[in-house]
Amino acid sequence: MSDLRYFQTTKKGEIHELKEELHSSHKEKKKEAIKKIIAAMTVGKDVSMLFSDVVNCMQTSNIELKKLVYLYVINYAKVQPELAILAVNTFRKDSSDPNPLIRALAIRTMGCIRLEEITEYLIEPLRRCLKDEDPYVRKTAVICIAKLYDISPKLVEEEGFIDTLLNILDDNNAMVVANAIISLTDICENSNKNILKDIINKDENNVNKLLNAINECVEWGQVFILDALVLYEPKNSKDAERVLERILPRLSHANSAVVLSSIKVILSLLDKINDKEFVKNVHKKLSPSLVTLLSSEPEIQYIALRNINLITQKFPHMLSDKINMFFCKYNEPAYVKMEKLDIIIRLVTDKNVDLVLYELKEYSTEVDVEFVKKSVRAIGNCAIKLPQSTEKCINILLDLIDTKISYITQECVIVIKDIFRKYPNKYESIITILCENIELLDDSNAKASLIWIIGEYIERIDNAHELIESFLENFLDEPYNVQLQILTSSVKLFLKSSKHTKDIITKVLKMSTEESDNPDLRDRAYIYWRLLSKDVEAAKKIILTEKPPIHEDNVITDTKFLNKLIKNISMLSSVYHKLPETFIVKRSNNDNDINSIYDENDETNDENLDSFDNFNISKIKKKMEKHKYDTSSSPNRKSNHSGSSSASYNNSSDSDDYKDDSYDNKKNIDLIELNEDGNNNNNNIDDSKQKKTHPPVKLTQVLSPEDAGVKGQRGLSIMASINRVDAKICLKIAVSNQTPNPLIVSGVQINKNSFGLSSPNPIENHNIFMGETKEILVLLAPNILNSNTPPTFPLFLQVAIRTNIDIFYFNVPYDIFIVFVENFNMEKDIFKKKWKLIEDSKEVFIYGCRLYLLHFVHNFPQFFSIFFNFPQFFPSIFRHASEHFDGHKSNRNNIRHIDKEDENFQY
Repeated sequence: MSDLRYFQTTKKGEIHELKEELHSSHKEKKKEAIKKIIAAMTVGKDVSMLFSDVVNCMQTSNIELKKLVYLYVINYAKVQPELAILAVNTFRKDSSDPNPLIRALAIRTMGCIRLEEITEYLIEPLRRCLKDEDPYVRKTAVICIAKLYDISPKLVEEEGFIDTLLNILDDNNAMVVANAIISLTDICENSNKNILKDIINKDENNVNKLLNAINECVEWGQVFILDALVLYEPKNSKDAERVLERILPRLSHANSAVVLSSIKVILSLLDKINDKEFVKNVHKKLSPSLVTLLSSEPEIQYIALRNINLITQKFPHMLSDKINMFFCKYNEPAYVKMEKLDIIIRLVTDKNVDLVLYELKEYSTEVDVEFVKKSVRAIGNCAIKLPQSTEKCINILLDLIDTKISYITQECVIVIKDIFRKYPNKYESIITILCENIELLDDSNAKASLIWIIGEYIERIDNAHELIESFLENFLDEPYNVQLQILTSSVKLFLKSSKHTKDIITKVLKMSTEESDNPDLRDRAYIYWRLLSKDVEAAKKIILTEKPPIHEDNVITDTKFLNKLIKNISMLSSVYHKLPETFIVKRSNNDNDINSIYDENDETNDENLDSFDNFNISKIKKKMEKHKYDTSSSPNRKSNHSGSSSASYNNSSDSDDYKDDSYDNKKNIDLIELNEDGNNNNNNIDDSKQKKTHPPVKLTQVLSPEDAGVKGQRGLSIMASINRVDAKICLKIAVSNQTPNPLIVSGVQINKNSFGLSSPNPIENHNIFMGETKEILVLLAPNILNSNTPPTFPLFLQVAIRTNIDIFYFNVPYDIFIVFVENFNMEKDIFKKKWKLIEDSKEVFIYGCRLYLLHFVHNFPQFFSIFFNFPQFFPSIFRHASEHFDGHKSNRNNIRHIDKEDENFQY
């Protein structure tokens, strides 16, 4: 009978039945009951109340039943930590069972129970299993070390398990060695220590052990060993050649992950080899394995192509003779075709350019609009990359313009503009053809490109002033980039032919300065106006100066950055073309502990909702004393923040604005103690408490210099944070200019968001010179740009910053209390009505706040601390709650529930 029946039950009162079946003397009944419980647990039902009954079923010789029980224990151990510890004796007993499967199962389950209380019981069984005679038990125990390190790093180091892993590299079983490498890799990532690198480079024998294990272990074990060998630093060229020759056979492996990991190791070793002939031969062996990956499924093809894209940038000639393998097939997905086009441009040379251009011309007549546009751009890239083929490319573009298909013609105009930039005063004869197709242009980029061409080659176009005048008719309705280009071309027209164009330039300047609401356009118009009125000759030198040459797009020019990406081949980093640290935030042990404050007390089953007894305030307070107030609830944050820490990464003076000694001194103040703290008047909160400010949030890196803007420009480093200063919400942005040119920040825009936060006023222009960092303070106000959607956690604002080189987008994380309204007062009658509307049954006040705010509060312990330490956010609620709790002083450590219907409820 199918197991599907376990997931289809809708029976009521099933928990009682399951409990009876678990106590049955029939093994089959027990097994059926456990299966039903696991099925219920899988679909999200809460069956934690059966924990003690299920644990009693652990002592059985039936492996299938034991596996099911262990699965249940792993899932609910965090909810019932005290009962989970009772199962430790069974685990220890099973770890010495004659059956190796049960021994391995016991040690694996103990490792999966992520409780600090259980770690001390795990040490002895783990040490015994690491020396077990069965390799299956040993390889399971080795992985358990990494799991234990994640819970208690200090314990692992004190017990010498790191050294044990080093000794396990001598194991005669390849899978045990592979698992040891996996465990060491995980430990290195969690500890930020290069333990594995030190082990590999400490002794040449360690490298030989790994190379021997590769031949015998399974494919995923091979992947981890190969990834570890990337850390190997050979002492000389001969050592590198020896290791490389032993890895070359992996290139013919059936698993694409093994192939890519092998390529990564080989490329890292090639830099250490001096023999050029040897390197050339290795390149010849690499190309067939890379091409073979293109015969896989489309998803694997895409991963392979993204990696090949990086390899061809460093070794452009490696695959140049295989370019036909990257030609697109009609039935391939669009994402594969797009990647292939990028690689074709990388590999095109004077020898194969004719074949490539023929292929690209065919692509330009297909039905997929985006693919066609990219194909046209690829033709333009060929012209820019290979000067000898430019004329052929121009002829193909003119043939495409003759099709009179709007999107093809528009893309051709954009591409020809770039060709004119690369080769000025060379192909002006085609300008007339472009102007004849002016009516087909409705794309803003195409319009702007044609206007640029007209402005640049005014003297070659007889009716240039008429063409520019035609664009002035709808000037204010045009997109900003078209308006800017009309303005610049009008100025060029005036400078080159001032006799008949004075009216045009006057009209454009007036519209730009008086009628436009675009600050970029206004500023540029004022600059031109003042320049023309002061010194026309100087204006000519500036505006009509020779343009710098342009280069091929989508090429990583930073060699260091490219080398780092090459070292991450086969990883997610090589697909994103970003360094791992830009999109992966490592979890620290501190964060794990803080989250556990909430997890351990998160009683959400129906039986516990009607009572506050299980929510132990004293337990939370004790745990919170171990941690400073931390506002970094977003995973994008990289640092912890204390109540008096600086709000700036390099300016300590800012911390004075936020310092609050009273906050630090009363970090974990009890609600009742606060009520008694030198103020018996419950209706008035002390003014000193009212003036408390928010704990500051340190600036967080939100944009790295490697991140590209809309136009692909890089070199901007941005750190940002959102704070409250003097009851105002402020966005602080520190912009660091790492480009070789001066930078002008002209605008900051906030995207629509749940709280409608936005800047009511535009910012002033900020000039930032090369290597300089400037701070920009943007005041925010709520309910301006509402998205009309509920907030999602972690909270962040989507911000765009406009500069003279590009527009950059980034996310700035913030905490819920940033948007709290200060001194929000509620009348007693309204408070009472709201209180009664929360739920008809008995409810806990603070627990009620907790339930209500779960939709908004990502980190409840943080909110709990804010509630106690910053009563100015909700003074009336705090006051009414304090008045009630004043009557429950006898039970200070465990505040009991409040009956909302109780008539004795005093306000």
